Amino acid sequence: MHNHRLDHLRGSMVALVTPFRDGRIDEEAFLHLCERQITAGTSVLVPCGTTGEAPTLSHAEQILLIGLAVRAAKGRVPVLAGAGSNCTATTIELVRHAEALGADAALCITPYYNRPSQEGLFRHFEAIQASTTLPIVLYDVPKRTGVSLELDTIVRLAQLPNIVGLKDASGDMAKAGRLRYSVPSEFLRLCGDDALLGDHLALGSQGCISVTANITPALCAEMHRAWQDHDYGRFSRINAALSPLNGALFFESNPIAVKWALSQLGLVSDELRLPLTSLSSCHHPQVLRALAGILPFEARAFAHDDCLGQVA
Repeated sequence: MHNHRLDHLRGSMVALVTPFRDGRIDEEAFLHLCERQITAGTSVLVPCGTTGEAPTLSHAEQILLIGLAVRAAKGRVPVLAGAGSNCTATTIELVRHAEALGADAALCITPYYNRPSQEGLFRHFEAIQASTTLPIVLYDVPKRTGVSLELDTIVRLAQLPNIVGLKDASGDMAKAGRLRYSVPSEFLRLCGDDALLGDHLALGSQGCISVTANITPALCAEMHRAWQDHDYGRFSRINAALSPLNGALFFESNPIAVKWALSQLGLVSDELRLPLTSLSSCHHPQVLRALAGILPFEARAFAHDDCLGQVA
């Protein structure tokens, strides 16, 4: 049966940062970030993921942020709520809170540190999806978790009623290619690495959960529209123009650089929670150069001016 809740989980989806002020969540800044994204054309808000510093958020803070995102969205765009943990029972609790708050789907990372087997991963997600009516998107990022969802496990999970997609941040394009022909066509395959977006879209991916969209939401949205319109030249020009920024945002562990960049735009404080620390001063010039190179085009895209001919 077709799940209409999934129709809009595609395109440019932003992995939102979590702004802090004096150690606490800056709710006003977070709501402003959400509104800026929606106005710029972002398709989906994704709070409480890696970019949102989920590992150093309390459960109460995660619940607060999901509620704020739902409030900001006002039904205009879906909210894909980060609700993962390395404890199955805790994940179920977070997913149920996300459902009660009105999130449209939940993004659940593979359990980290305890390194379960493939059968353990299957049972973890099987239990989560059985506990809710909320659509569940798997999140595979082995370089952070120490465990990878193997193709056969993803295929098994895709057969479960509430497992609806995968955020693929594995970097394994061979597996992504095989997955395309191993799961139902309605199963969402979402890029989790801005630098690999073109490769994923070429393999039929429906969208990207993006770090870069925090900085350039209008250009990222326009890039996805270009792909959907089969204007691959326009897509390639924007993608190439964003490449220096994509690289600069990963000079240090995400979200260190993106938060510093947003602070330079006056949108958030660059405050992070330990053990993350602010961007090293040696990287400031490189990030500033990347911002200076792309922000004029972002401003024109935000204003819906035709800047694409000037993006080389």
